[in-house]
Amino acid sequence: MELSGNPKDLALLRSFTPFDGMKPESVAVFARKISRRQAPKGRLLFTEGDDDKQTFYLVSGSVDLLAEGEIIGSVRSGTPKSKSPLAHQLPRPYSAVVTSDRIEYLQIDSEFLDVAVTLDQTGAYKVLELNGLEDGAPGPDDWMTALLQTKAFHKIPPANIQAVFMRLQRIDCRAGEVVIKQGDNGDYFYVVVKGICQVARETPLNKDGVRLAELKMGDTFGEEALISDVKRNATVTMVTDGVLMRLAKDDFRKLLHEPLLDWVDYDHAKRIVAAEGGLWVDVRLPSEFEHYRADGAINIPLHSLRLKMKALDRNRHYIVCCDTGRRSSACAYILAERGFNASVLRGGLGSTELAAPR
Repeated sequence: MELSGNPKDLALLRSFTPFDGMKPESVAVFARKISRRQAPKGRLLFTEGDDDKQTFYLVSGSVDLLAEGEIIGSVRSGTPKSKSPLAHQLPRPYSAVVTSDRIEYLQIDSEFLDVAVTLDQTGAYKVLELNGLEDGAPGPDDWMTALLQTKAFHKIPPANIQAVFMRLQRIDCRAGEVVIKQGDNGDYFYVVVKGICQVARETPLNKDGVRLAELKMGDTFGEEALISDVKRNATVTMVTDGVLMRLAKDDFRKLLHEPLLDWVDYDHAKRIVAAEGGLWVDVRLPSEFEHYRADGAINIPLHSLRLKMKALDRNRHYIVCCDTGRRSSACAYILAERGFNASVLRGGLGSTELAAPR
C-alpha cells in the first residue's frame, strides 16, 4: 500500500535519508508515492547484479547481504545503517535476503526520488504554493508529482524544471469549453491539473471529429504545433469542469523541447539500427514514404502517432525521421515524453543519399 500524508507516515519517512533533510511540504508530496510492503523470511528483496531503478528502505526486521552467495553483512531496522537505502548502487553489488520472520520496507522509483529531491533543494515545490492551487484544485502532491514521474522530466535539467513551474499559468475551464481548435496557430503547451479533456480530429468524412484520446490529471497536450510551427492538428475540449496549466511557446521550446531531444546524424543512426537493433520510424505521409525511405523503416504519420503508440516496443531504440526534421522532432518529443527511447535524424531524410535522384 502507499503511504499517506498523516503525521505518523511523515515521521517514518523523515527517519530515513535524504528525507530527513527535506522541507516538510516536499516530504508530504513523497509520502503518497512510496509503497509500504512486507516480505516473509527467506524472500530475496533484490539480487546481486540487479539494475532495476528502485530504492528500498528497511522499516522493520532484518536482512542479510550476500555477494557471490557469501554473507558479507546484515542490516537491522532501527540501527544507523538502516537509515540509508539498501544497496542503492546499480548494478546491485550484493543480494538482500530476509532473515527475520518478516520485514516491512519502503520502495520508491529511484529516478523520481533523485529528480524530486533536487527540486526540493532548488525550491520548485515552494514556487507552486504561490501559483494559487490551494483553492480546491489538486496541489503539487497530485499533478506535479504525476509530471515528475514521467520519463521526460527525468531528462530535463532541474533548473529548467524549476523555471517551467514558475512560468506556468493557471486556466480555469468549464465543461464543453474548447481549449485549442484544429486549424488555429499554436501558442501554448498545456498540462491537465483537474478534470477530463477530449482530443478529436476533424476529417473530410467526419466533420464532428474522430475521437483520438481522453486526457486526465498529469497528461499534457499541444506540443506538436509548437515544435513543428504548424497549425493545430486536433481540437481539445473539456469534458468536465477543470483546471489547466499552460506554458507559452517560447518557454516550452527553450525549457522542455530542446533539452529532451536527442539528435543523431545519418551515419550514427545507421549504426544504431545495424548494431543495436534500432528501428527507423518514418513520420511522413504514406505517399512520401512510398517515394523513398530507409531500409526496414515503418511508417507512422505524425497525425496518427498517438493512436499507434501502444504498438511500439519500449525496449527498442527508435530513429524518428521525416524530410527535414520538423515533423520528426515533434514525434520524437512525444515518444520521449512517454518514456520511449527515441532519437531524431538531424537534417532529415532529404539530406541523405536516399533522396538523391535514381
